[in-house]
Amino acid sequence: MATLKIKKGDTVKVIAGRDKDKEGKVLSVNVKAGTLIVEGVNMIKKHSKPNKDNQEGGIITVEGPIHISNVMYVHKGQPTRIGFHVDENGKKVRYAKSTKEAID
Repeated sequence: MATLKIKKGDTVKVIAGRDKDKEGKVLSVNVKAGTLIVEGVNMIKKHSKPNKDNQEGGIITVEGPIHISNVMYVHKGQPTRIGFHVDENGKKVRYAKSTKEAID
């Protein structure tokens, strides 16, 4: 399986689907399914039973998963593609292809 280029905590922009042009922070990544959950994107209704956290239960709104191909990483306010290269210390790092700057 290929390495995913987007990680938890990154800021991404949705480029396809119902929530196109929305931006948000990545809350979680599912590597096996190739999906991620973005804050405030793909909101779905979920029915929940009463429990300790939610005493009354009912219908709640939560973020649903979105495929990783439908988002782009945002670097300095602009969406960009991500690549990998090896720095001078021999460490593999992500970089923004539009500016050629290392991300982390």
